[in-house]
Amino acid sequence: MRSARDAELMEARLIAVADAGIDIRHKLFERFFAAYPERRASFISVDAASRRMTDETLQMMFGLAKGEDWVWPLVAELVFTHRSYGALPIAEYDAFIDMTVEELGRAAGAVWSDETAAAWQRHAEALKAMIRKARAEWASAMPAGAPQVA
Repeated sequence: MRSARDAELMEARLIAVADAGIDIRHKLFERFFAAYPERRASFISVDAASRRMTDETLQMMFGLAKGEDWVWPLVAELVFTHRSYGALPIAEYDAFIDMTVEELGRAAGAVWSDETAAAWQRHAEALKAMIRKARAEWASAMPAGAPQVA
């Protein structure tokens, strides 16, 4: 779902937040753990995981806006490797993606517009759809009796 205008808007807000020195991962993970407190135990190092998960989520949405080919293989790999944490509900994936966009918007402040929010949300929805597709494809590819893909 390539969109040059969306990519332009998204990049400008990422730069604005970075230039302001705001790291959204702290508030993002506070919110995520407040919503899913049982998930905290899944993290060996919240600091390391929060950096990677936040960066990858933002990069995947931005990559979708730019029409980057690397996004699908990364999503498919992440969905497959996340199975080691058990059957993660799709609602957790959705919530994390939505919370990421919301926290980015809060951090961007006055430079966040309805147009910017819509651009991020379009690619958030595309990422959620891609996660669902990856889950379905892995589930159909796994041999009978194998652990299910999260």
